[in-house]
Amino acid sequence: MELNDLLTALDAGDTITGDSPLHEVMHQVSQEALRITGELNSGYQEPARVRQLLSQLTGKPVDDSVTVFPPFHSEFGKNITLGQRIFINAGCKLQDQGGVTIGDDCLTGHNVVMATLNHDLNPSKRADMHPAPIVIGRNVWVGSNATILPGITIGDNAVVAAAAVVTKDVPEDAVVVGSPARVVRLVTD
Repeated sequence: MELNDLLTALDAGDTITGDSPLHEVMHQVSQEALRITGELNSGYQEPARVRQLLSQLTGKPVDDSVTVFPPFHSEFGKNITLGQRIFINAGCKLQDQGGVTIGDDCLTGHNVVMATLNHDLNPSKRADMHPAPIVIGRNVWVGSNATILPGITIGDNAVVAAAAVVTKDVPEDAVVVGSPARVVRLVTD
């Protein structure tokens, strides 16, 4: 089993069992992500170096318009897709095995958590993981300390308030607050 096999399974939403060869590959890739983010977070890095390290982490080019303020954490890295002109503030944590896509022109506040894996509820299968992607549309603002759970899509132009816990999809142009997050208005109101 190799990374491509794992990414195919993750992107298909297949359960990754705790004792499988795919689980072993996931842990191997995680070690690389920990090494890269360790370097990223080890002290001041010029913006170009931050983007270079993010490219190593994701295995994809990162646009020159992307700004990330370390510390930045990812325990996998290879299933992150970053748009253009995005800003990610300090302390963000991406559990990206299930896939995290951040669209163009997005702002992400301090300490945001994006989690794309759930463990099985059955205690005898608790090591099994169920991936589901997070997709953030264009021009979205995610406030500080928000948490976005597996399988969530946030529509274009939406605002996720600080400390919100997003458990359901967010429509375009919606402002959501609370835990669980609920729509309180539209950005055009």
